[in-house]
Amino acid sequence: MRADRLLALVMLLRHHGRMTAAALAAELEVSQRTVLRDIDALSVSGVPVYADRGRNGGFALLPGYRTDLTGLTLDEARALLSSGAGRLTSPAFVSAMRKVAAAIPDSHRDEVKLAARRILVRPEGFVAEAPASQPLAQLQEAVFLGRRIRLQYQRFGAEPVERTLDPVGLIMGGDTWYLVARRDGTERMYRVSRMSDVTVLDEPADRPDDVDLEQIWQERRSEFRGRFVPSEVAVRVRADRYDDLTRMRFEVLDVGPVTDGWQTVRMTCADLRYALSALWSMADAVVVTSPGEVADEIRRRTRAMTGASR
Repeated sequence: MRADRLLALVMLLRHHGRMTAAALAAELEVSQRTVLRDIDALSVSGVPVYADRGRNGGFALLPGYRTDLTGLTLDEARALLSSGAGRLTSPAFVSAMRKVAAAIPDSHRDEVKLAARRILVRPEGFVAEAPASQPLAQLQEAVFLGRRIRLQYQRFGAEPVERTLDPVGLIMGGDTWYLVARRDGTERMYRVSRMSDVTVLDEPADRPDDVDLEQIWQERRSEFRGRFVPSEVAVRVRADRYDDLTRMRFEVLDVGPVTDGWQTVRMTCADLRYALSALWSMADAVVVTSPGEVADEIRRRTRAMTGASR
């Protein structure tokens, strides 16, 4: 364990330059006293660590000291750092990334960092989506190399249309991949699972030299969520199906007692369109009492189905 910690300490100093004992202790999750003992051990073993005193002081390696651990190529370093961007946060992964970052030659480091900024992974998505075959390899190639792409894109309920896009970056939100791209000079976000027949063109993409995918993601997500008006829904549900109801995207506000096998539930959801779709799927076990438009539509659908079955 101490050998790993000593190596991690060298990687931190190699990557960040001067660091205080407090900063090193926080990164390594040990006490400052342990850091000072480890610094002494490194010095004794021949690693050129020195201390600067004063307000802006700290520990640093002598200029020019290198730790070539892996011999990574530029493509290998880019792939490692980009594939892990923002998602894997285990101690083992963080330690591995320290070693990778420290081993990247100075001539490659800026390019690798720029490539890594073209990928963002966020734990929260817009909505849940079933997994599907997705052309991520082609899109990643286009994003990294700055190449224009041609593809077929199919919006929900519409026929596929051909699009030529200038890729800006890839974002994984929840379980869903999105491509941020420019079309006709306007930046948009496209769901990757709706893409097919992706071709990387031998044409440079028209896009900014740098990108802040975190800012783009937060702006798009806020716009998306802003389209929905939270609504309150009241229902009577069969007691044996209550658990099915709670597995949907409702926030339960109040639950009444079970009476004759039914119980009343008051809850909220992001949008009445979702409420209608979800409650219609449980129409055999739910009676909607409010709002009236949802109750009326479920009754209308039920009558239509009953009439069609005769």
